[in-house]
Amino acid sequence: MPFEVLPSRLDGPKLLQPTVFPDERGFFCETYRENQLAEHGIDDAFVQDNHSRSSYGVIRGMHFQIGAGCGKLVRCGRGTIVDVVVDLRRSSSTYGEWEAFELSDETMRALYVPVGFGHGFAVTSEVADVLYKQSAYYSAEVERGISFLDPAVGIDWPIPQADRIFSERDADAMTLEQFAASGELPDW
Repeated sequence: MPFEVLPSRLDGPKLLQPTVFPDERGFFCETYRENQLAEHGIDDAFVQDNHSRSSYGVIRGMHFQIGAGCGKLVRCGRGTIVDVVVDLRRSSSTYGEWEAFELSDETMRALYVPVGFGHGFAVTSEVADVLYKQSAYYSAEVERGISFLDPAVGIDWPIPQADRIFSERDADAMTLEQFAASGELPDW
């Protein structure tokens, strides 16, 4: 199997450790193999690939899509990030809880983020390239977010407050409680 599923606390997200074949020239590993991922319960049809580059201290998130939602398969091809998911499924016993995973170019780990979870990350290396597949096309009409600083969710970001770099949109996002009260949070 090219992928081993590592333990996680929340039900749904899956931390994947690919098999890496290093030698004197560098390494080789499969980063995506549909049939092997399906054996681990990941059967999303991914329709879009994305690539972002960010510097140390950047925090992006917590993003998700309303409606049918969007699953993601995230990896860090350069540098190191702390990838964070928040359970947005109101019927879940872990609703509003978060979990963090370190992804890096050294471990080559990938994180599957299923529909019903908010997603974000913090860059802990000098620079990081984050690559991810999505199961739905990006659409500004259904893209939403909750505050990465929501005190009720309480994400423990690894970046000191003075070093944090974030967008105005992410800074102004509603708390989970406010978003749920807006009536837009689907019943995934």
